[in-house]
Amino acid sequence: MRIHFVQHVSFETPGYLINWAESRKYPVTFSKLFESNSFVQTNLFDVLVIMGGPMGVYEEQKYPWLKEEKSFIKKAIADNKKVLGICLGAQLVAEALGAKVYPHHQKEIGWWPINKINHPETQSLTSHLPEQFVTFHWHGDTFDLPYGSTQLFTSGACYQQGFIHGRNTAAIQFHLEATEVLIKQMICHEREELVYAPYIQTEQKINEETNSRVQLQEG
Repeated sequence: MRIHFVQHVSFETPGYLINWAESRKYPVTFSKLFESNSFVQTNLFDVLVIMGGPMGVYEEQKYPWLKEEKSFIKKAIADNKKVLGICLGAQLVAEALGAKVYPHHQKEIGWWPINKINHPETQSLTSHLPEQFVTFHWHGDTFDLPYGSTQLFTSGACYQQGFIHGRNTAAIQFHLEATEVLIKQMICHEREELVYAPYIQTEQKINEETNSRVQLQEG
C-alpha cells in the first residue's frame, strides 16, 4: 500500500503515522508544500493523507497553492483513492466534498475529550474506540458536515470533529498522530495562539499532559 502525505508546514509532520507505515513496510512519499508546490499523479499512490497547518482553506490569495491542492484532493477522491484529512486536511476534504469551512467561535488547543458518535455503518471502523477519549487538538476553524457523509466524533468545544464519506474518504479534526516531538514543534511555531480562553490550555498544561502520556506509553 503506497501512502502519499501532503505536508503544509515543516513542523506538522505525520508523527505516529510514519512509524505505523514503516512498521508495515508501506512505501511513503511526500508533497511538501513549504518546499515545492508540485503534486504527484494520483496513480502513484493508494492512500492520500493530508496533514494540518496554521493556514485556512479560504486563504487562497495568501497561499496560492491551496487552489491546486483542492483540485488534487478532489481528483484523488474521484479516482477512489483512500483519503484521510487531519485538522487542516479535514477542512480541505470537507470543502472538496462541497461543505462550508469557516472560523469557529472559539479555538480548541490542548488535550481535550472527544465523544464518539455511534452509527451502524461505522461500527467496523470505530468499535474498538471508547465512547469518550482524550486526544490532542490545535484548530480554530470548523466545517459543516458534507452532504452524504456520516459524522464520527464531536467535542464540547467543536461539534464537527470527524466524518466518513463513502467507503474511501475520512476526516478528523484532531491530532491522533501527535507525538511528543510534534507537539513541541507546534508550540514552538504557534505559541502566540496560547492565550487565555475556555478551550485553550496553557503551554505548561499541554507539556504536563504530554509528558504524562509519554510516561504511560513507556511504562
